[in-house]
Amino acid sequence: MDRLIECVPNISEGRRDDVIQAIAAVVETVEGVKLLDVDPGRSTNRTVITFVGPPETVGEAAFRLIKKASELIDMSKHRGEHPRMGATDVCPFVPVRGVSMDDCIEVAHALGQRVGAELGIPGYFYENAAKATDRKNLAVCRKGQYEGLAKLTTVEGAPDFGPPVWNESVKKSGATAIGARDFLIAYNVNLNTTSARRANAIAFDIRESGRVRREGGPGSPVMKDAQGEPMREPGSLKAVKGIGWYIEEYGIAQLSLNLTDIQVTPVHIAFDEACLRSQARGIRVTGSELVGLLPLRVLTDAADFYLTKQERSLGISDAEKVKIAVKSLGLDDLAPFNPEERVIEYIIADKGLTPLLEMDLKAFALETASESPAPGGGSIAAYAGVLGTSLATMVANLSAHKRGWDDRWKEFSDIAVRGMALQGQLLALVDADTAAFNGIMDAYGLPKSSEAQKSTRTQAIQDATRHAIDVPMEVARISMLSMEVAEKMAEFGNPNSITDAGVGAMAIRVGVMGAILNARVNVIDLTDAAYVAKTLETCNAMWKEVHVREAAVLARVDAVLNA
Repeated sequence: MDRLIECVPNISEGRRDDVIQAIAAVVETVEGVKLLDVDPGRSTNRTVITFVGPPETVGEAAFRLIKKASELIDMSKHRGEHPRMGATDVCPFVPVRGVSMDDCIEVAHALGQRVGAELGIPGYFYENAAKATDRKNLAVCRKGQYEGLAKLTTVEGAPDFGPPVWNESVKKSGATAIGARDFLIAYNVNLNTTSARRANAIAFDIRESGRVRREGGPGSPVMKDAQGEPMREPGSLKAVKGIGWYIEEYGIAQLSLNLTDIQVTPVHIAFDEACLRSQARGIRVTGSELVGLLPLRVLTDAADFYLTKQERSLGISDAEKVKIAVKSLGLDDLAPFNPEERVIEYIIADKGLTPLLEMDLKAFALETASESPAPGGGSIAAYAGVLGTSLATMVANLSAHKRGWDDRWKEFSDIAVRGMALQGQLLALVDADTAAFNGIMDAYGLPKSSEAQKSTRTQAIQDATRHAIDVPMEVARISMLSMEVAEKMAEFGNPNSITDAGVGAMAIRVGVMGAILNARVNVIDLTDAAYVAKTLETCNAMWKEVHVREAAVLARVDAVLNA
């Protein structure tokens, strides 16, 4: 899946498992669409369903889901804690990879027209798909909830799609809001109280819309402006919606927050503000809960935020950052939090693309030693670069935490972050080199019975060979960039780890040289003379440079050891 749109329909059913599963099951009846998560809530009587697919088919999957939900859910009998107006209450599309917001808007508009015309379900376009400015806000579209849908017959409440009627069919299906938006994070903060009223007060303190102003205390008349509209006292956070409620399932009150723009207010800022505002009202936050799926950056950004506050290095793996975020936000307060099942990037990752990296060290070594020609020198060169970069990064992290160097933690953290970025690029190239070799073998295996087949085969071999040169050249280039991390750590890093910086530089040198050898052997079969000449010129320059730079690092290591 190169182009991906996420769809996150919320259906008004969270208690009947058979109904929930029947509705979710229709998603994967559409080719190319993958169901990622089904997250029911019994108290809210609502289920968040998440799936991804290309823009060409993701709308079809959404249509089938909305159709099935309208068949199995009777809104006239629905009761639940969460605001709602339809069997499929909302159906937003979110750009994930290789698509724009405009692509999502196009899918949303096409779906709305089908839902209205073919299913007779009315509804509204919201967020970026809104056709009226005041309907960008979902709360405006949902005003009055299901019980207020007689508004469909009015000028002000006329739907953007579907029939403007309140008949028996609509009474059963309700209305649907279809939108296009960036990632919206549904986020609940757990409180050590059972008071929904106090939780609601904290939510009013935080949410952007705040609360209405009153002339006196609670229950006194609402203050109004010159136009007669209620005056409001804004909350402390932008792009945040929220209410407080009591969750019988857990026996606690929660802040139920929607973070509508995590660039403006990310999860960790909302959590810290909730802690501050709760404490001011004599209440303690015990943890929090993320609803549905989320992008990895929600957790890594949170980890970076708390690591920075602790003056700790940010140059650590994503896996370690996820652990820090889970503990910092108390995401395992009510139930275990499994990132493999909740983070979109982890779920959609095609693990078949990285067979070597899935192996343990022993299996990798045995596979390399087998009679199979791949993995060969190119993959080993890339992994040598990985190991050298990792060692240099380790020295940066140790330096950031060295006693007496507290004022330099950010300097070393920045270097470690750079090292981790380069390490990640090299890791991807370990399998890429083996795949490039296999591509050449596949090209040689093409049929060659006719002149046309021979021509196609020859061109395929040339294309595959050039790719098998480009990959190791990228390994050499990135490994050379990694040498800078080793050089800095040898020059001014923790002297107790000076030999680690030296070994790192030696491994990086192997990465560069091994990649160059791999590129040189492949240029023999390439007919593009100009490209071959340029590649060999670059190889010769890097071969000389990496020896000089490694020698300088080792000279520094000797000087420190002799001292």
